[in-house]
Amino acid sequence: MALNLKPIGDRIVVEAAPAEEKTASGIYIPDTAKEKPQQGTIVAVGAGKKDEPMTVKVGDTVLYGKFAGTEVSHEGKEYLIMREADIYAVIG
Repeated sequence: MALNLKPIGDRIVVEAAPAEEKTASGIYIPDTAKEKPQQGTIVAVGAGKKDEPMTVKVGDTVLYGKFAGTEVSHEGKEYLIMREADIYAVIG
């Protein structure tokens, strides 16, 4: 099913990775103590600015700032809409 949410300009739509359920040593983290994820997968990309084409594409896994983007709910799923400049790195 294709996402019918199209960002405008240099914005992207990211589906955040799920929060960690337990630590590396095996201790389970309660919901109230979970960190907001800083990694996700791009599900939609805008057209870019007039003189600056987009450098990321749908399917890229990216790292972004802890407080980057605006959280939105669309068709029962949670997404982040942010500018391409809020992305720190592409993984892989």
